[in-house]
Amino acid sequence: MGEPARKLEPANKPPQEETVSPWKEAWRKFRKNKIALVGTSIVFFFILVALFAPLIAPQGINEQDLPNRLQPPSADFWFGTDDFGRDIFSRVVYGARLSLTVGFLAVVGSAIVGSMLGIIAGYYGKWVDTIISRLFDIMLAFPSILLAIAVVSILGPSLRNALIAIAIINIPNFGRLIRSRVLSVKEEEYIMAAKAIGMSDRRILFSHVLPNSMTPIIVQGSLAVATAILEAAALGFLGLGAQIPEPEWGAMLAASRALLVQAPWTLFFPGLAIMLAVLGFNLMGDGLRDALDPKMKT
Repeated sequence: MGEPARKLEPANKPPQEETVSPWKEAWRKFRKNKIALVGTSIVFFFILVALFAPLIAPQGINEQDLPNRLQPPSADFWFGTDDFGRDIFSRVVYGARLSLTVGFLAVVGSAIVGSMLGIIAGYYGKWVDTIISRLFDIMLAFPSILLAIAVVSILGPSLRNALIAIAIINIPNFGRLIRSRVLSVKEEEYIMAAKAIGMSDRRILFSHVLPNSMTPIIVQGSLAVATAILEAAALGFLGLGAQIPEPEWGAMLAASRALLVQAPWTLFFPGLAIMLAVLGFNLMGDGLRDALDPKMKT
């Protein structure tokens, strides 16, 4: 018996294109951005330092060694000691835990509240949009640090109240960003179809509008953490944030400003930690924006 006839395939059959999910494509672009990877490495370094602070710090944060006060950096004291003989390296390490906690929690709080207000304003429009948008305009009319100082002055100086103030002043940034995104998303055909089949507004918002508005939230959130760390340090420096003897970087700068000439290392290392942390989040945020923003695609 002869072999069965084989089905002939067209010689010029076009190759099938492999479908790649948007998140995989964004990750591929992010990995190619060397500067973003440097920023991400800095961020993960500080996260690891904050998580393993008890294992890294050689001394307690308030352990005083008066005979060794104001010692310069050495093999025994890597970052030197302050005017109470406390090890600056240990305090900077524990300060990473405080600063990152304030940064992350403040951004999460402002992102949740701001996103919800922005979604409601953009989706319902009319007088709801007018009221919420004017509220955002009023808050943005004040310089952020002055508004944070006003909030902390009302609530009282403390690290917890500084966190609340930072979360409040960042709400309009998320709200306006998400509102503009929702204004375009709600005109899409799938939103029209969801309304046509009688889907409730709450289900449309949480099942369709919010998931399709996550990209700007992620990008803005990574950049906002850097701003929150800087604002927490500013409030701590002014005495309105973390209070002595908490090892918060801004408070450490404030406590050591009189030692600028006598012991400059007491200011240099906390200031260097603030600079590196803010730089890391900014570089990572720029990389996320380039990878996730459709307008950046070529």
